[in-house]
Amino acid sequence: MAEEEKSEAIIPELPLGRVKKLVKLDRDINKVNSEALFLISCSTELFLRFFAEQSAEIAIQKKRRTVKLEHLRIAAKKHRPTRDFLLDSLPVPSQPFGSATGRSDSSSASR
Repeated sequence: MAEEEKSEAIIPELPLGRVKKLVKLDRDINKVNSEALFLISCSTELFLRFFAEQSAEIAIQKKRRTVKLEHLRIAAKKHRPTRDFLLDSLPVPSQPFGSATGRSDSSSASR
């Protein structure tokens, strides 16, 4: 007897309508077929899962319970393909919260 393959339907977690709107923000793209939309959604989910896991590992290595921007930046730097396209888009960490040069300086400068 031949073994029957069990095929489970892959259902993306990201709403396909929202992904389609994001893709169509590119002026060069007029239409997106359903297969391409499905692959974009699945690959985005895989990338986000990978990036979140890498960032969480770095937070754990630094003995932190919360993943912060610095952990995302380190994860992006360690993985070359991610670094090449994402690192420039991540904000540079600003001064720590609660520093002496907080809101009072910026509000007085606008007056």
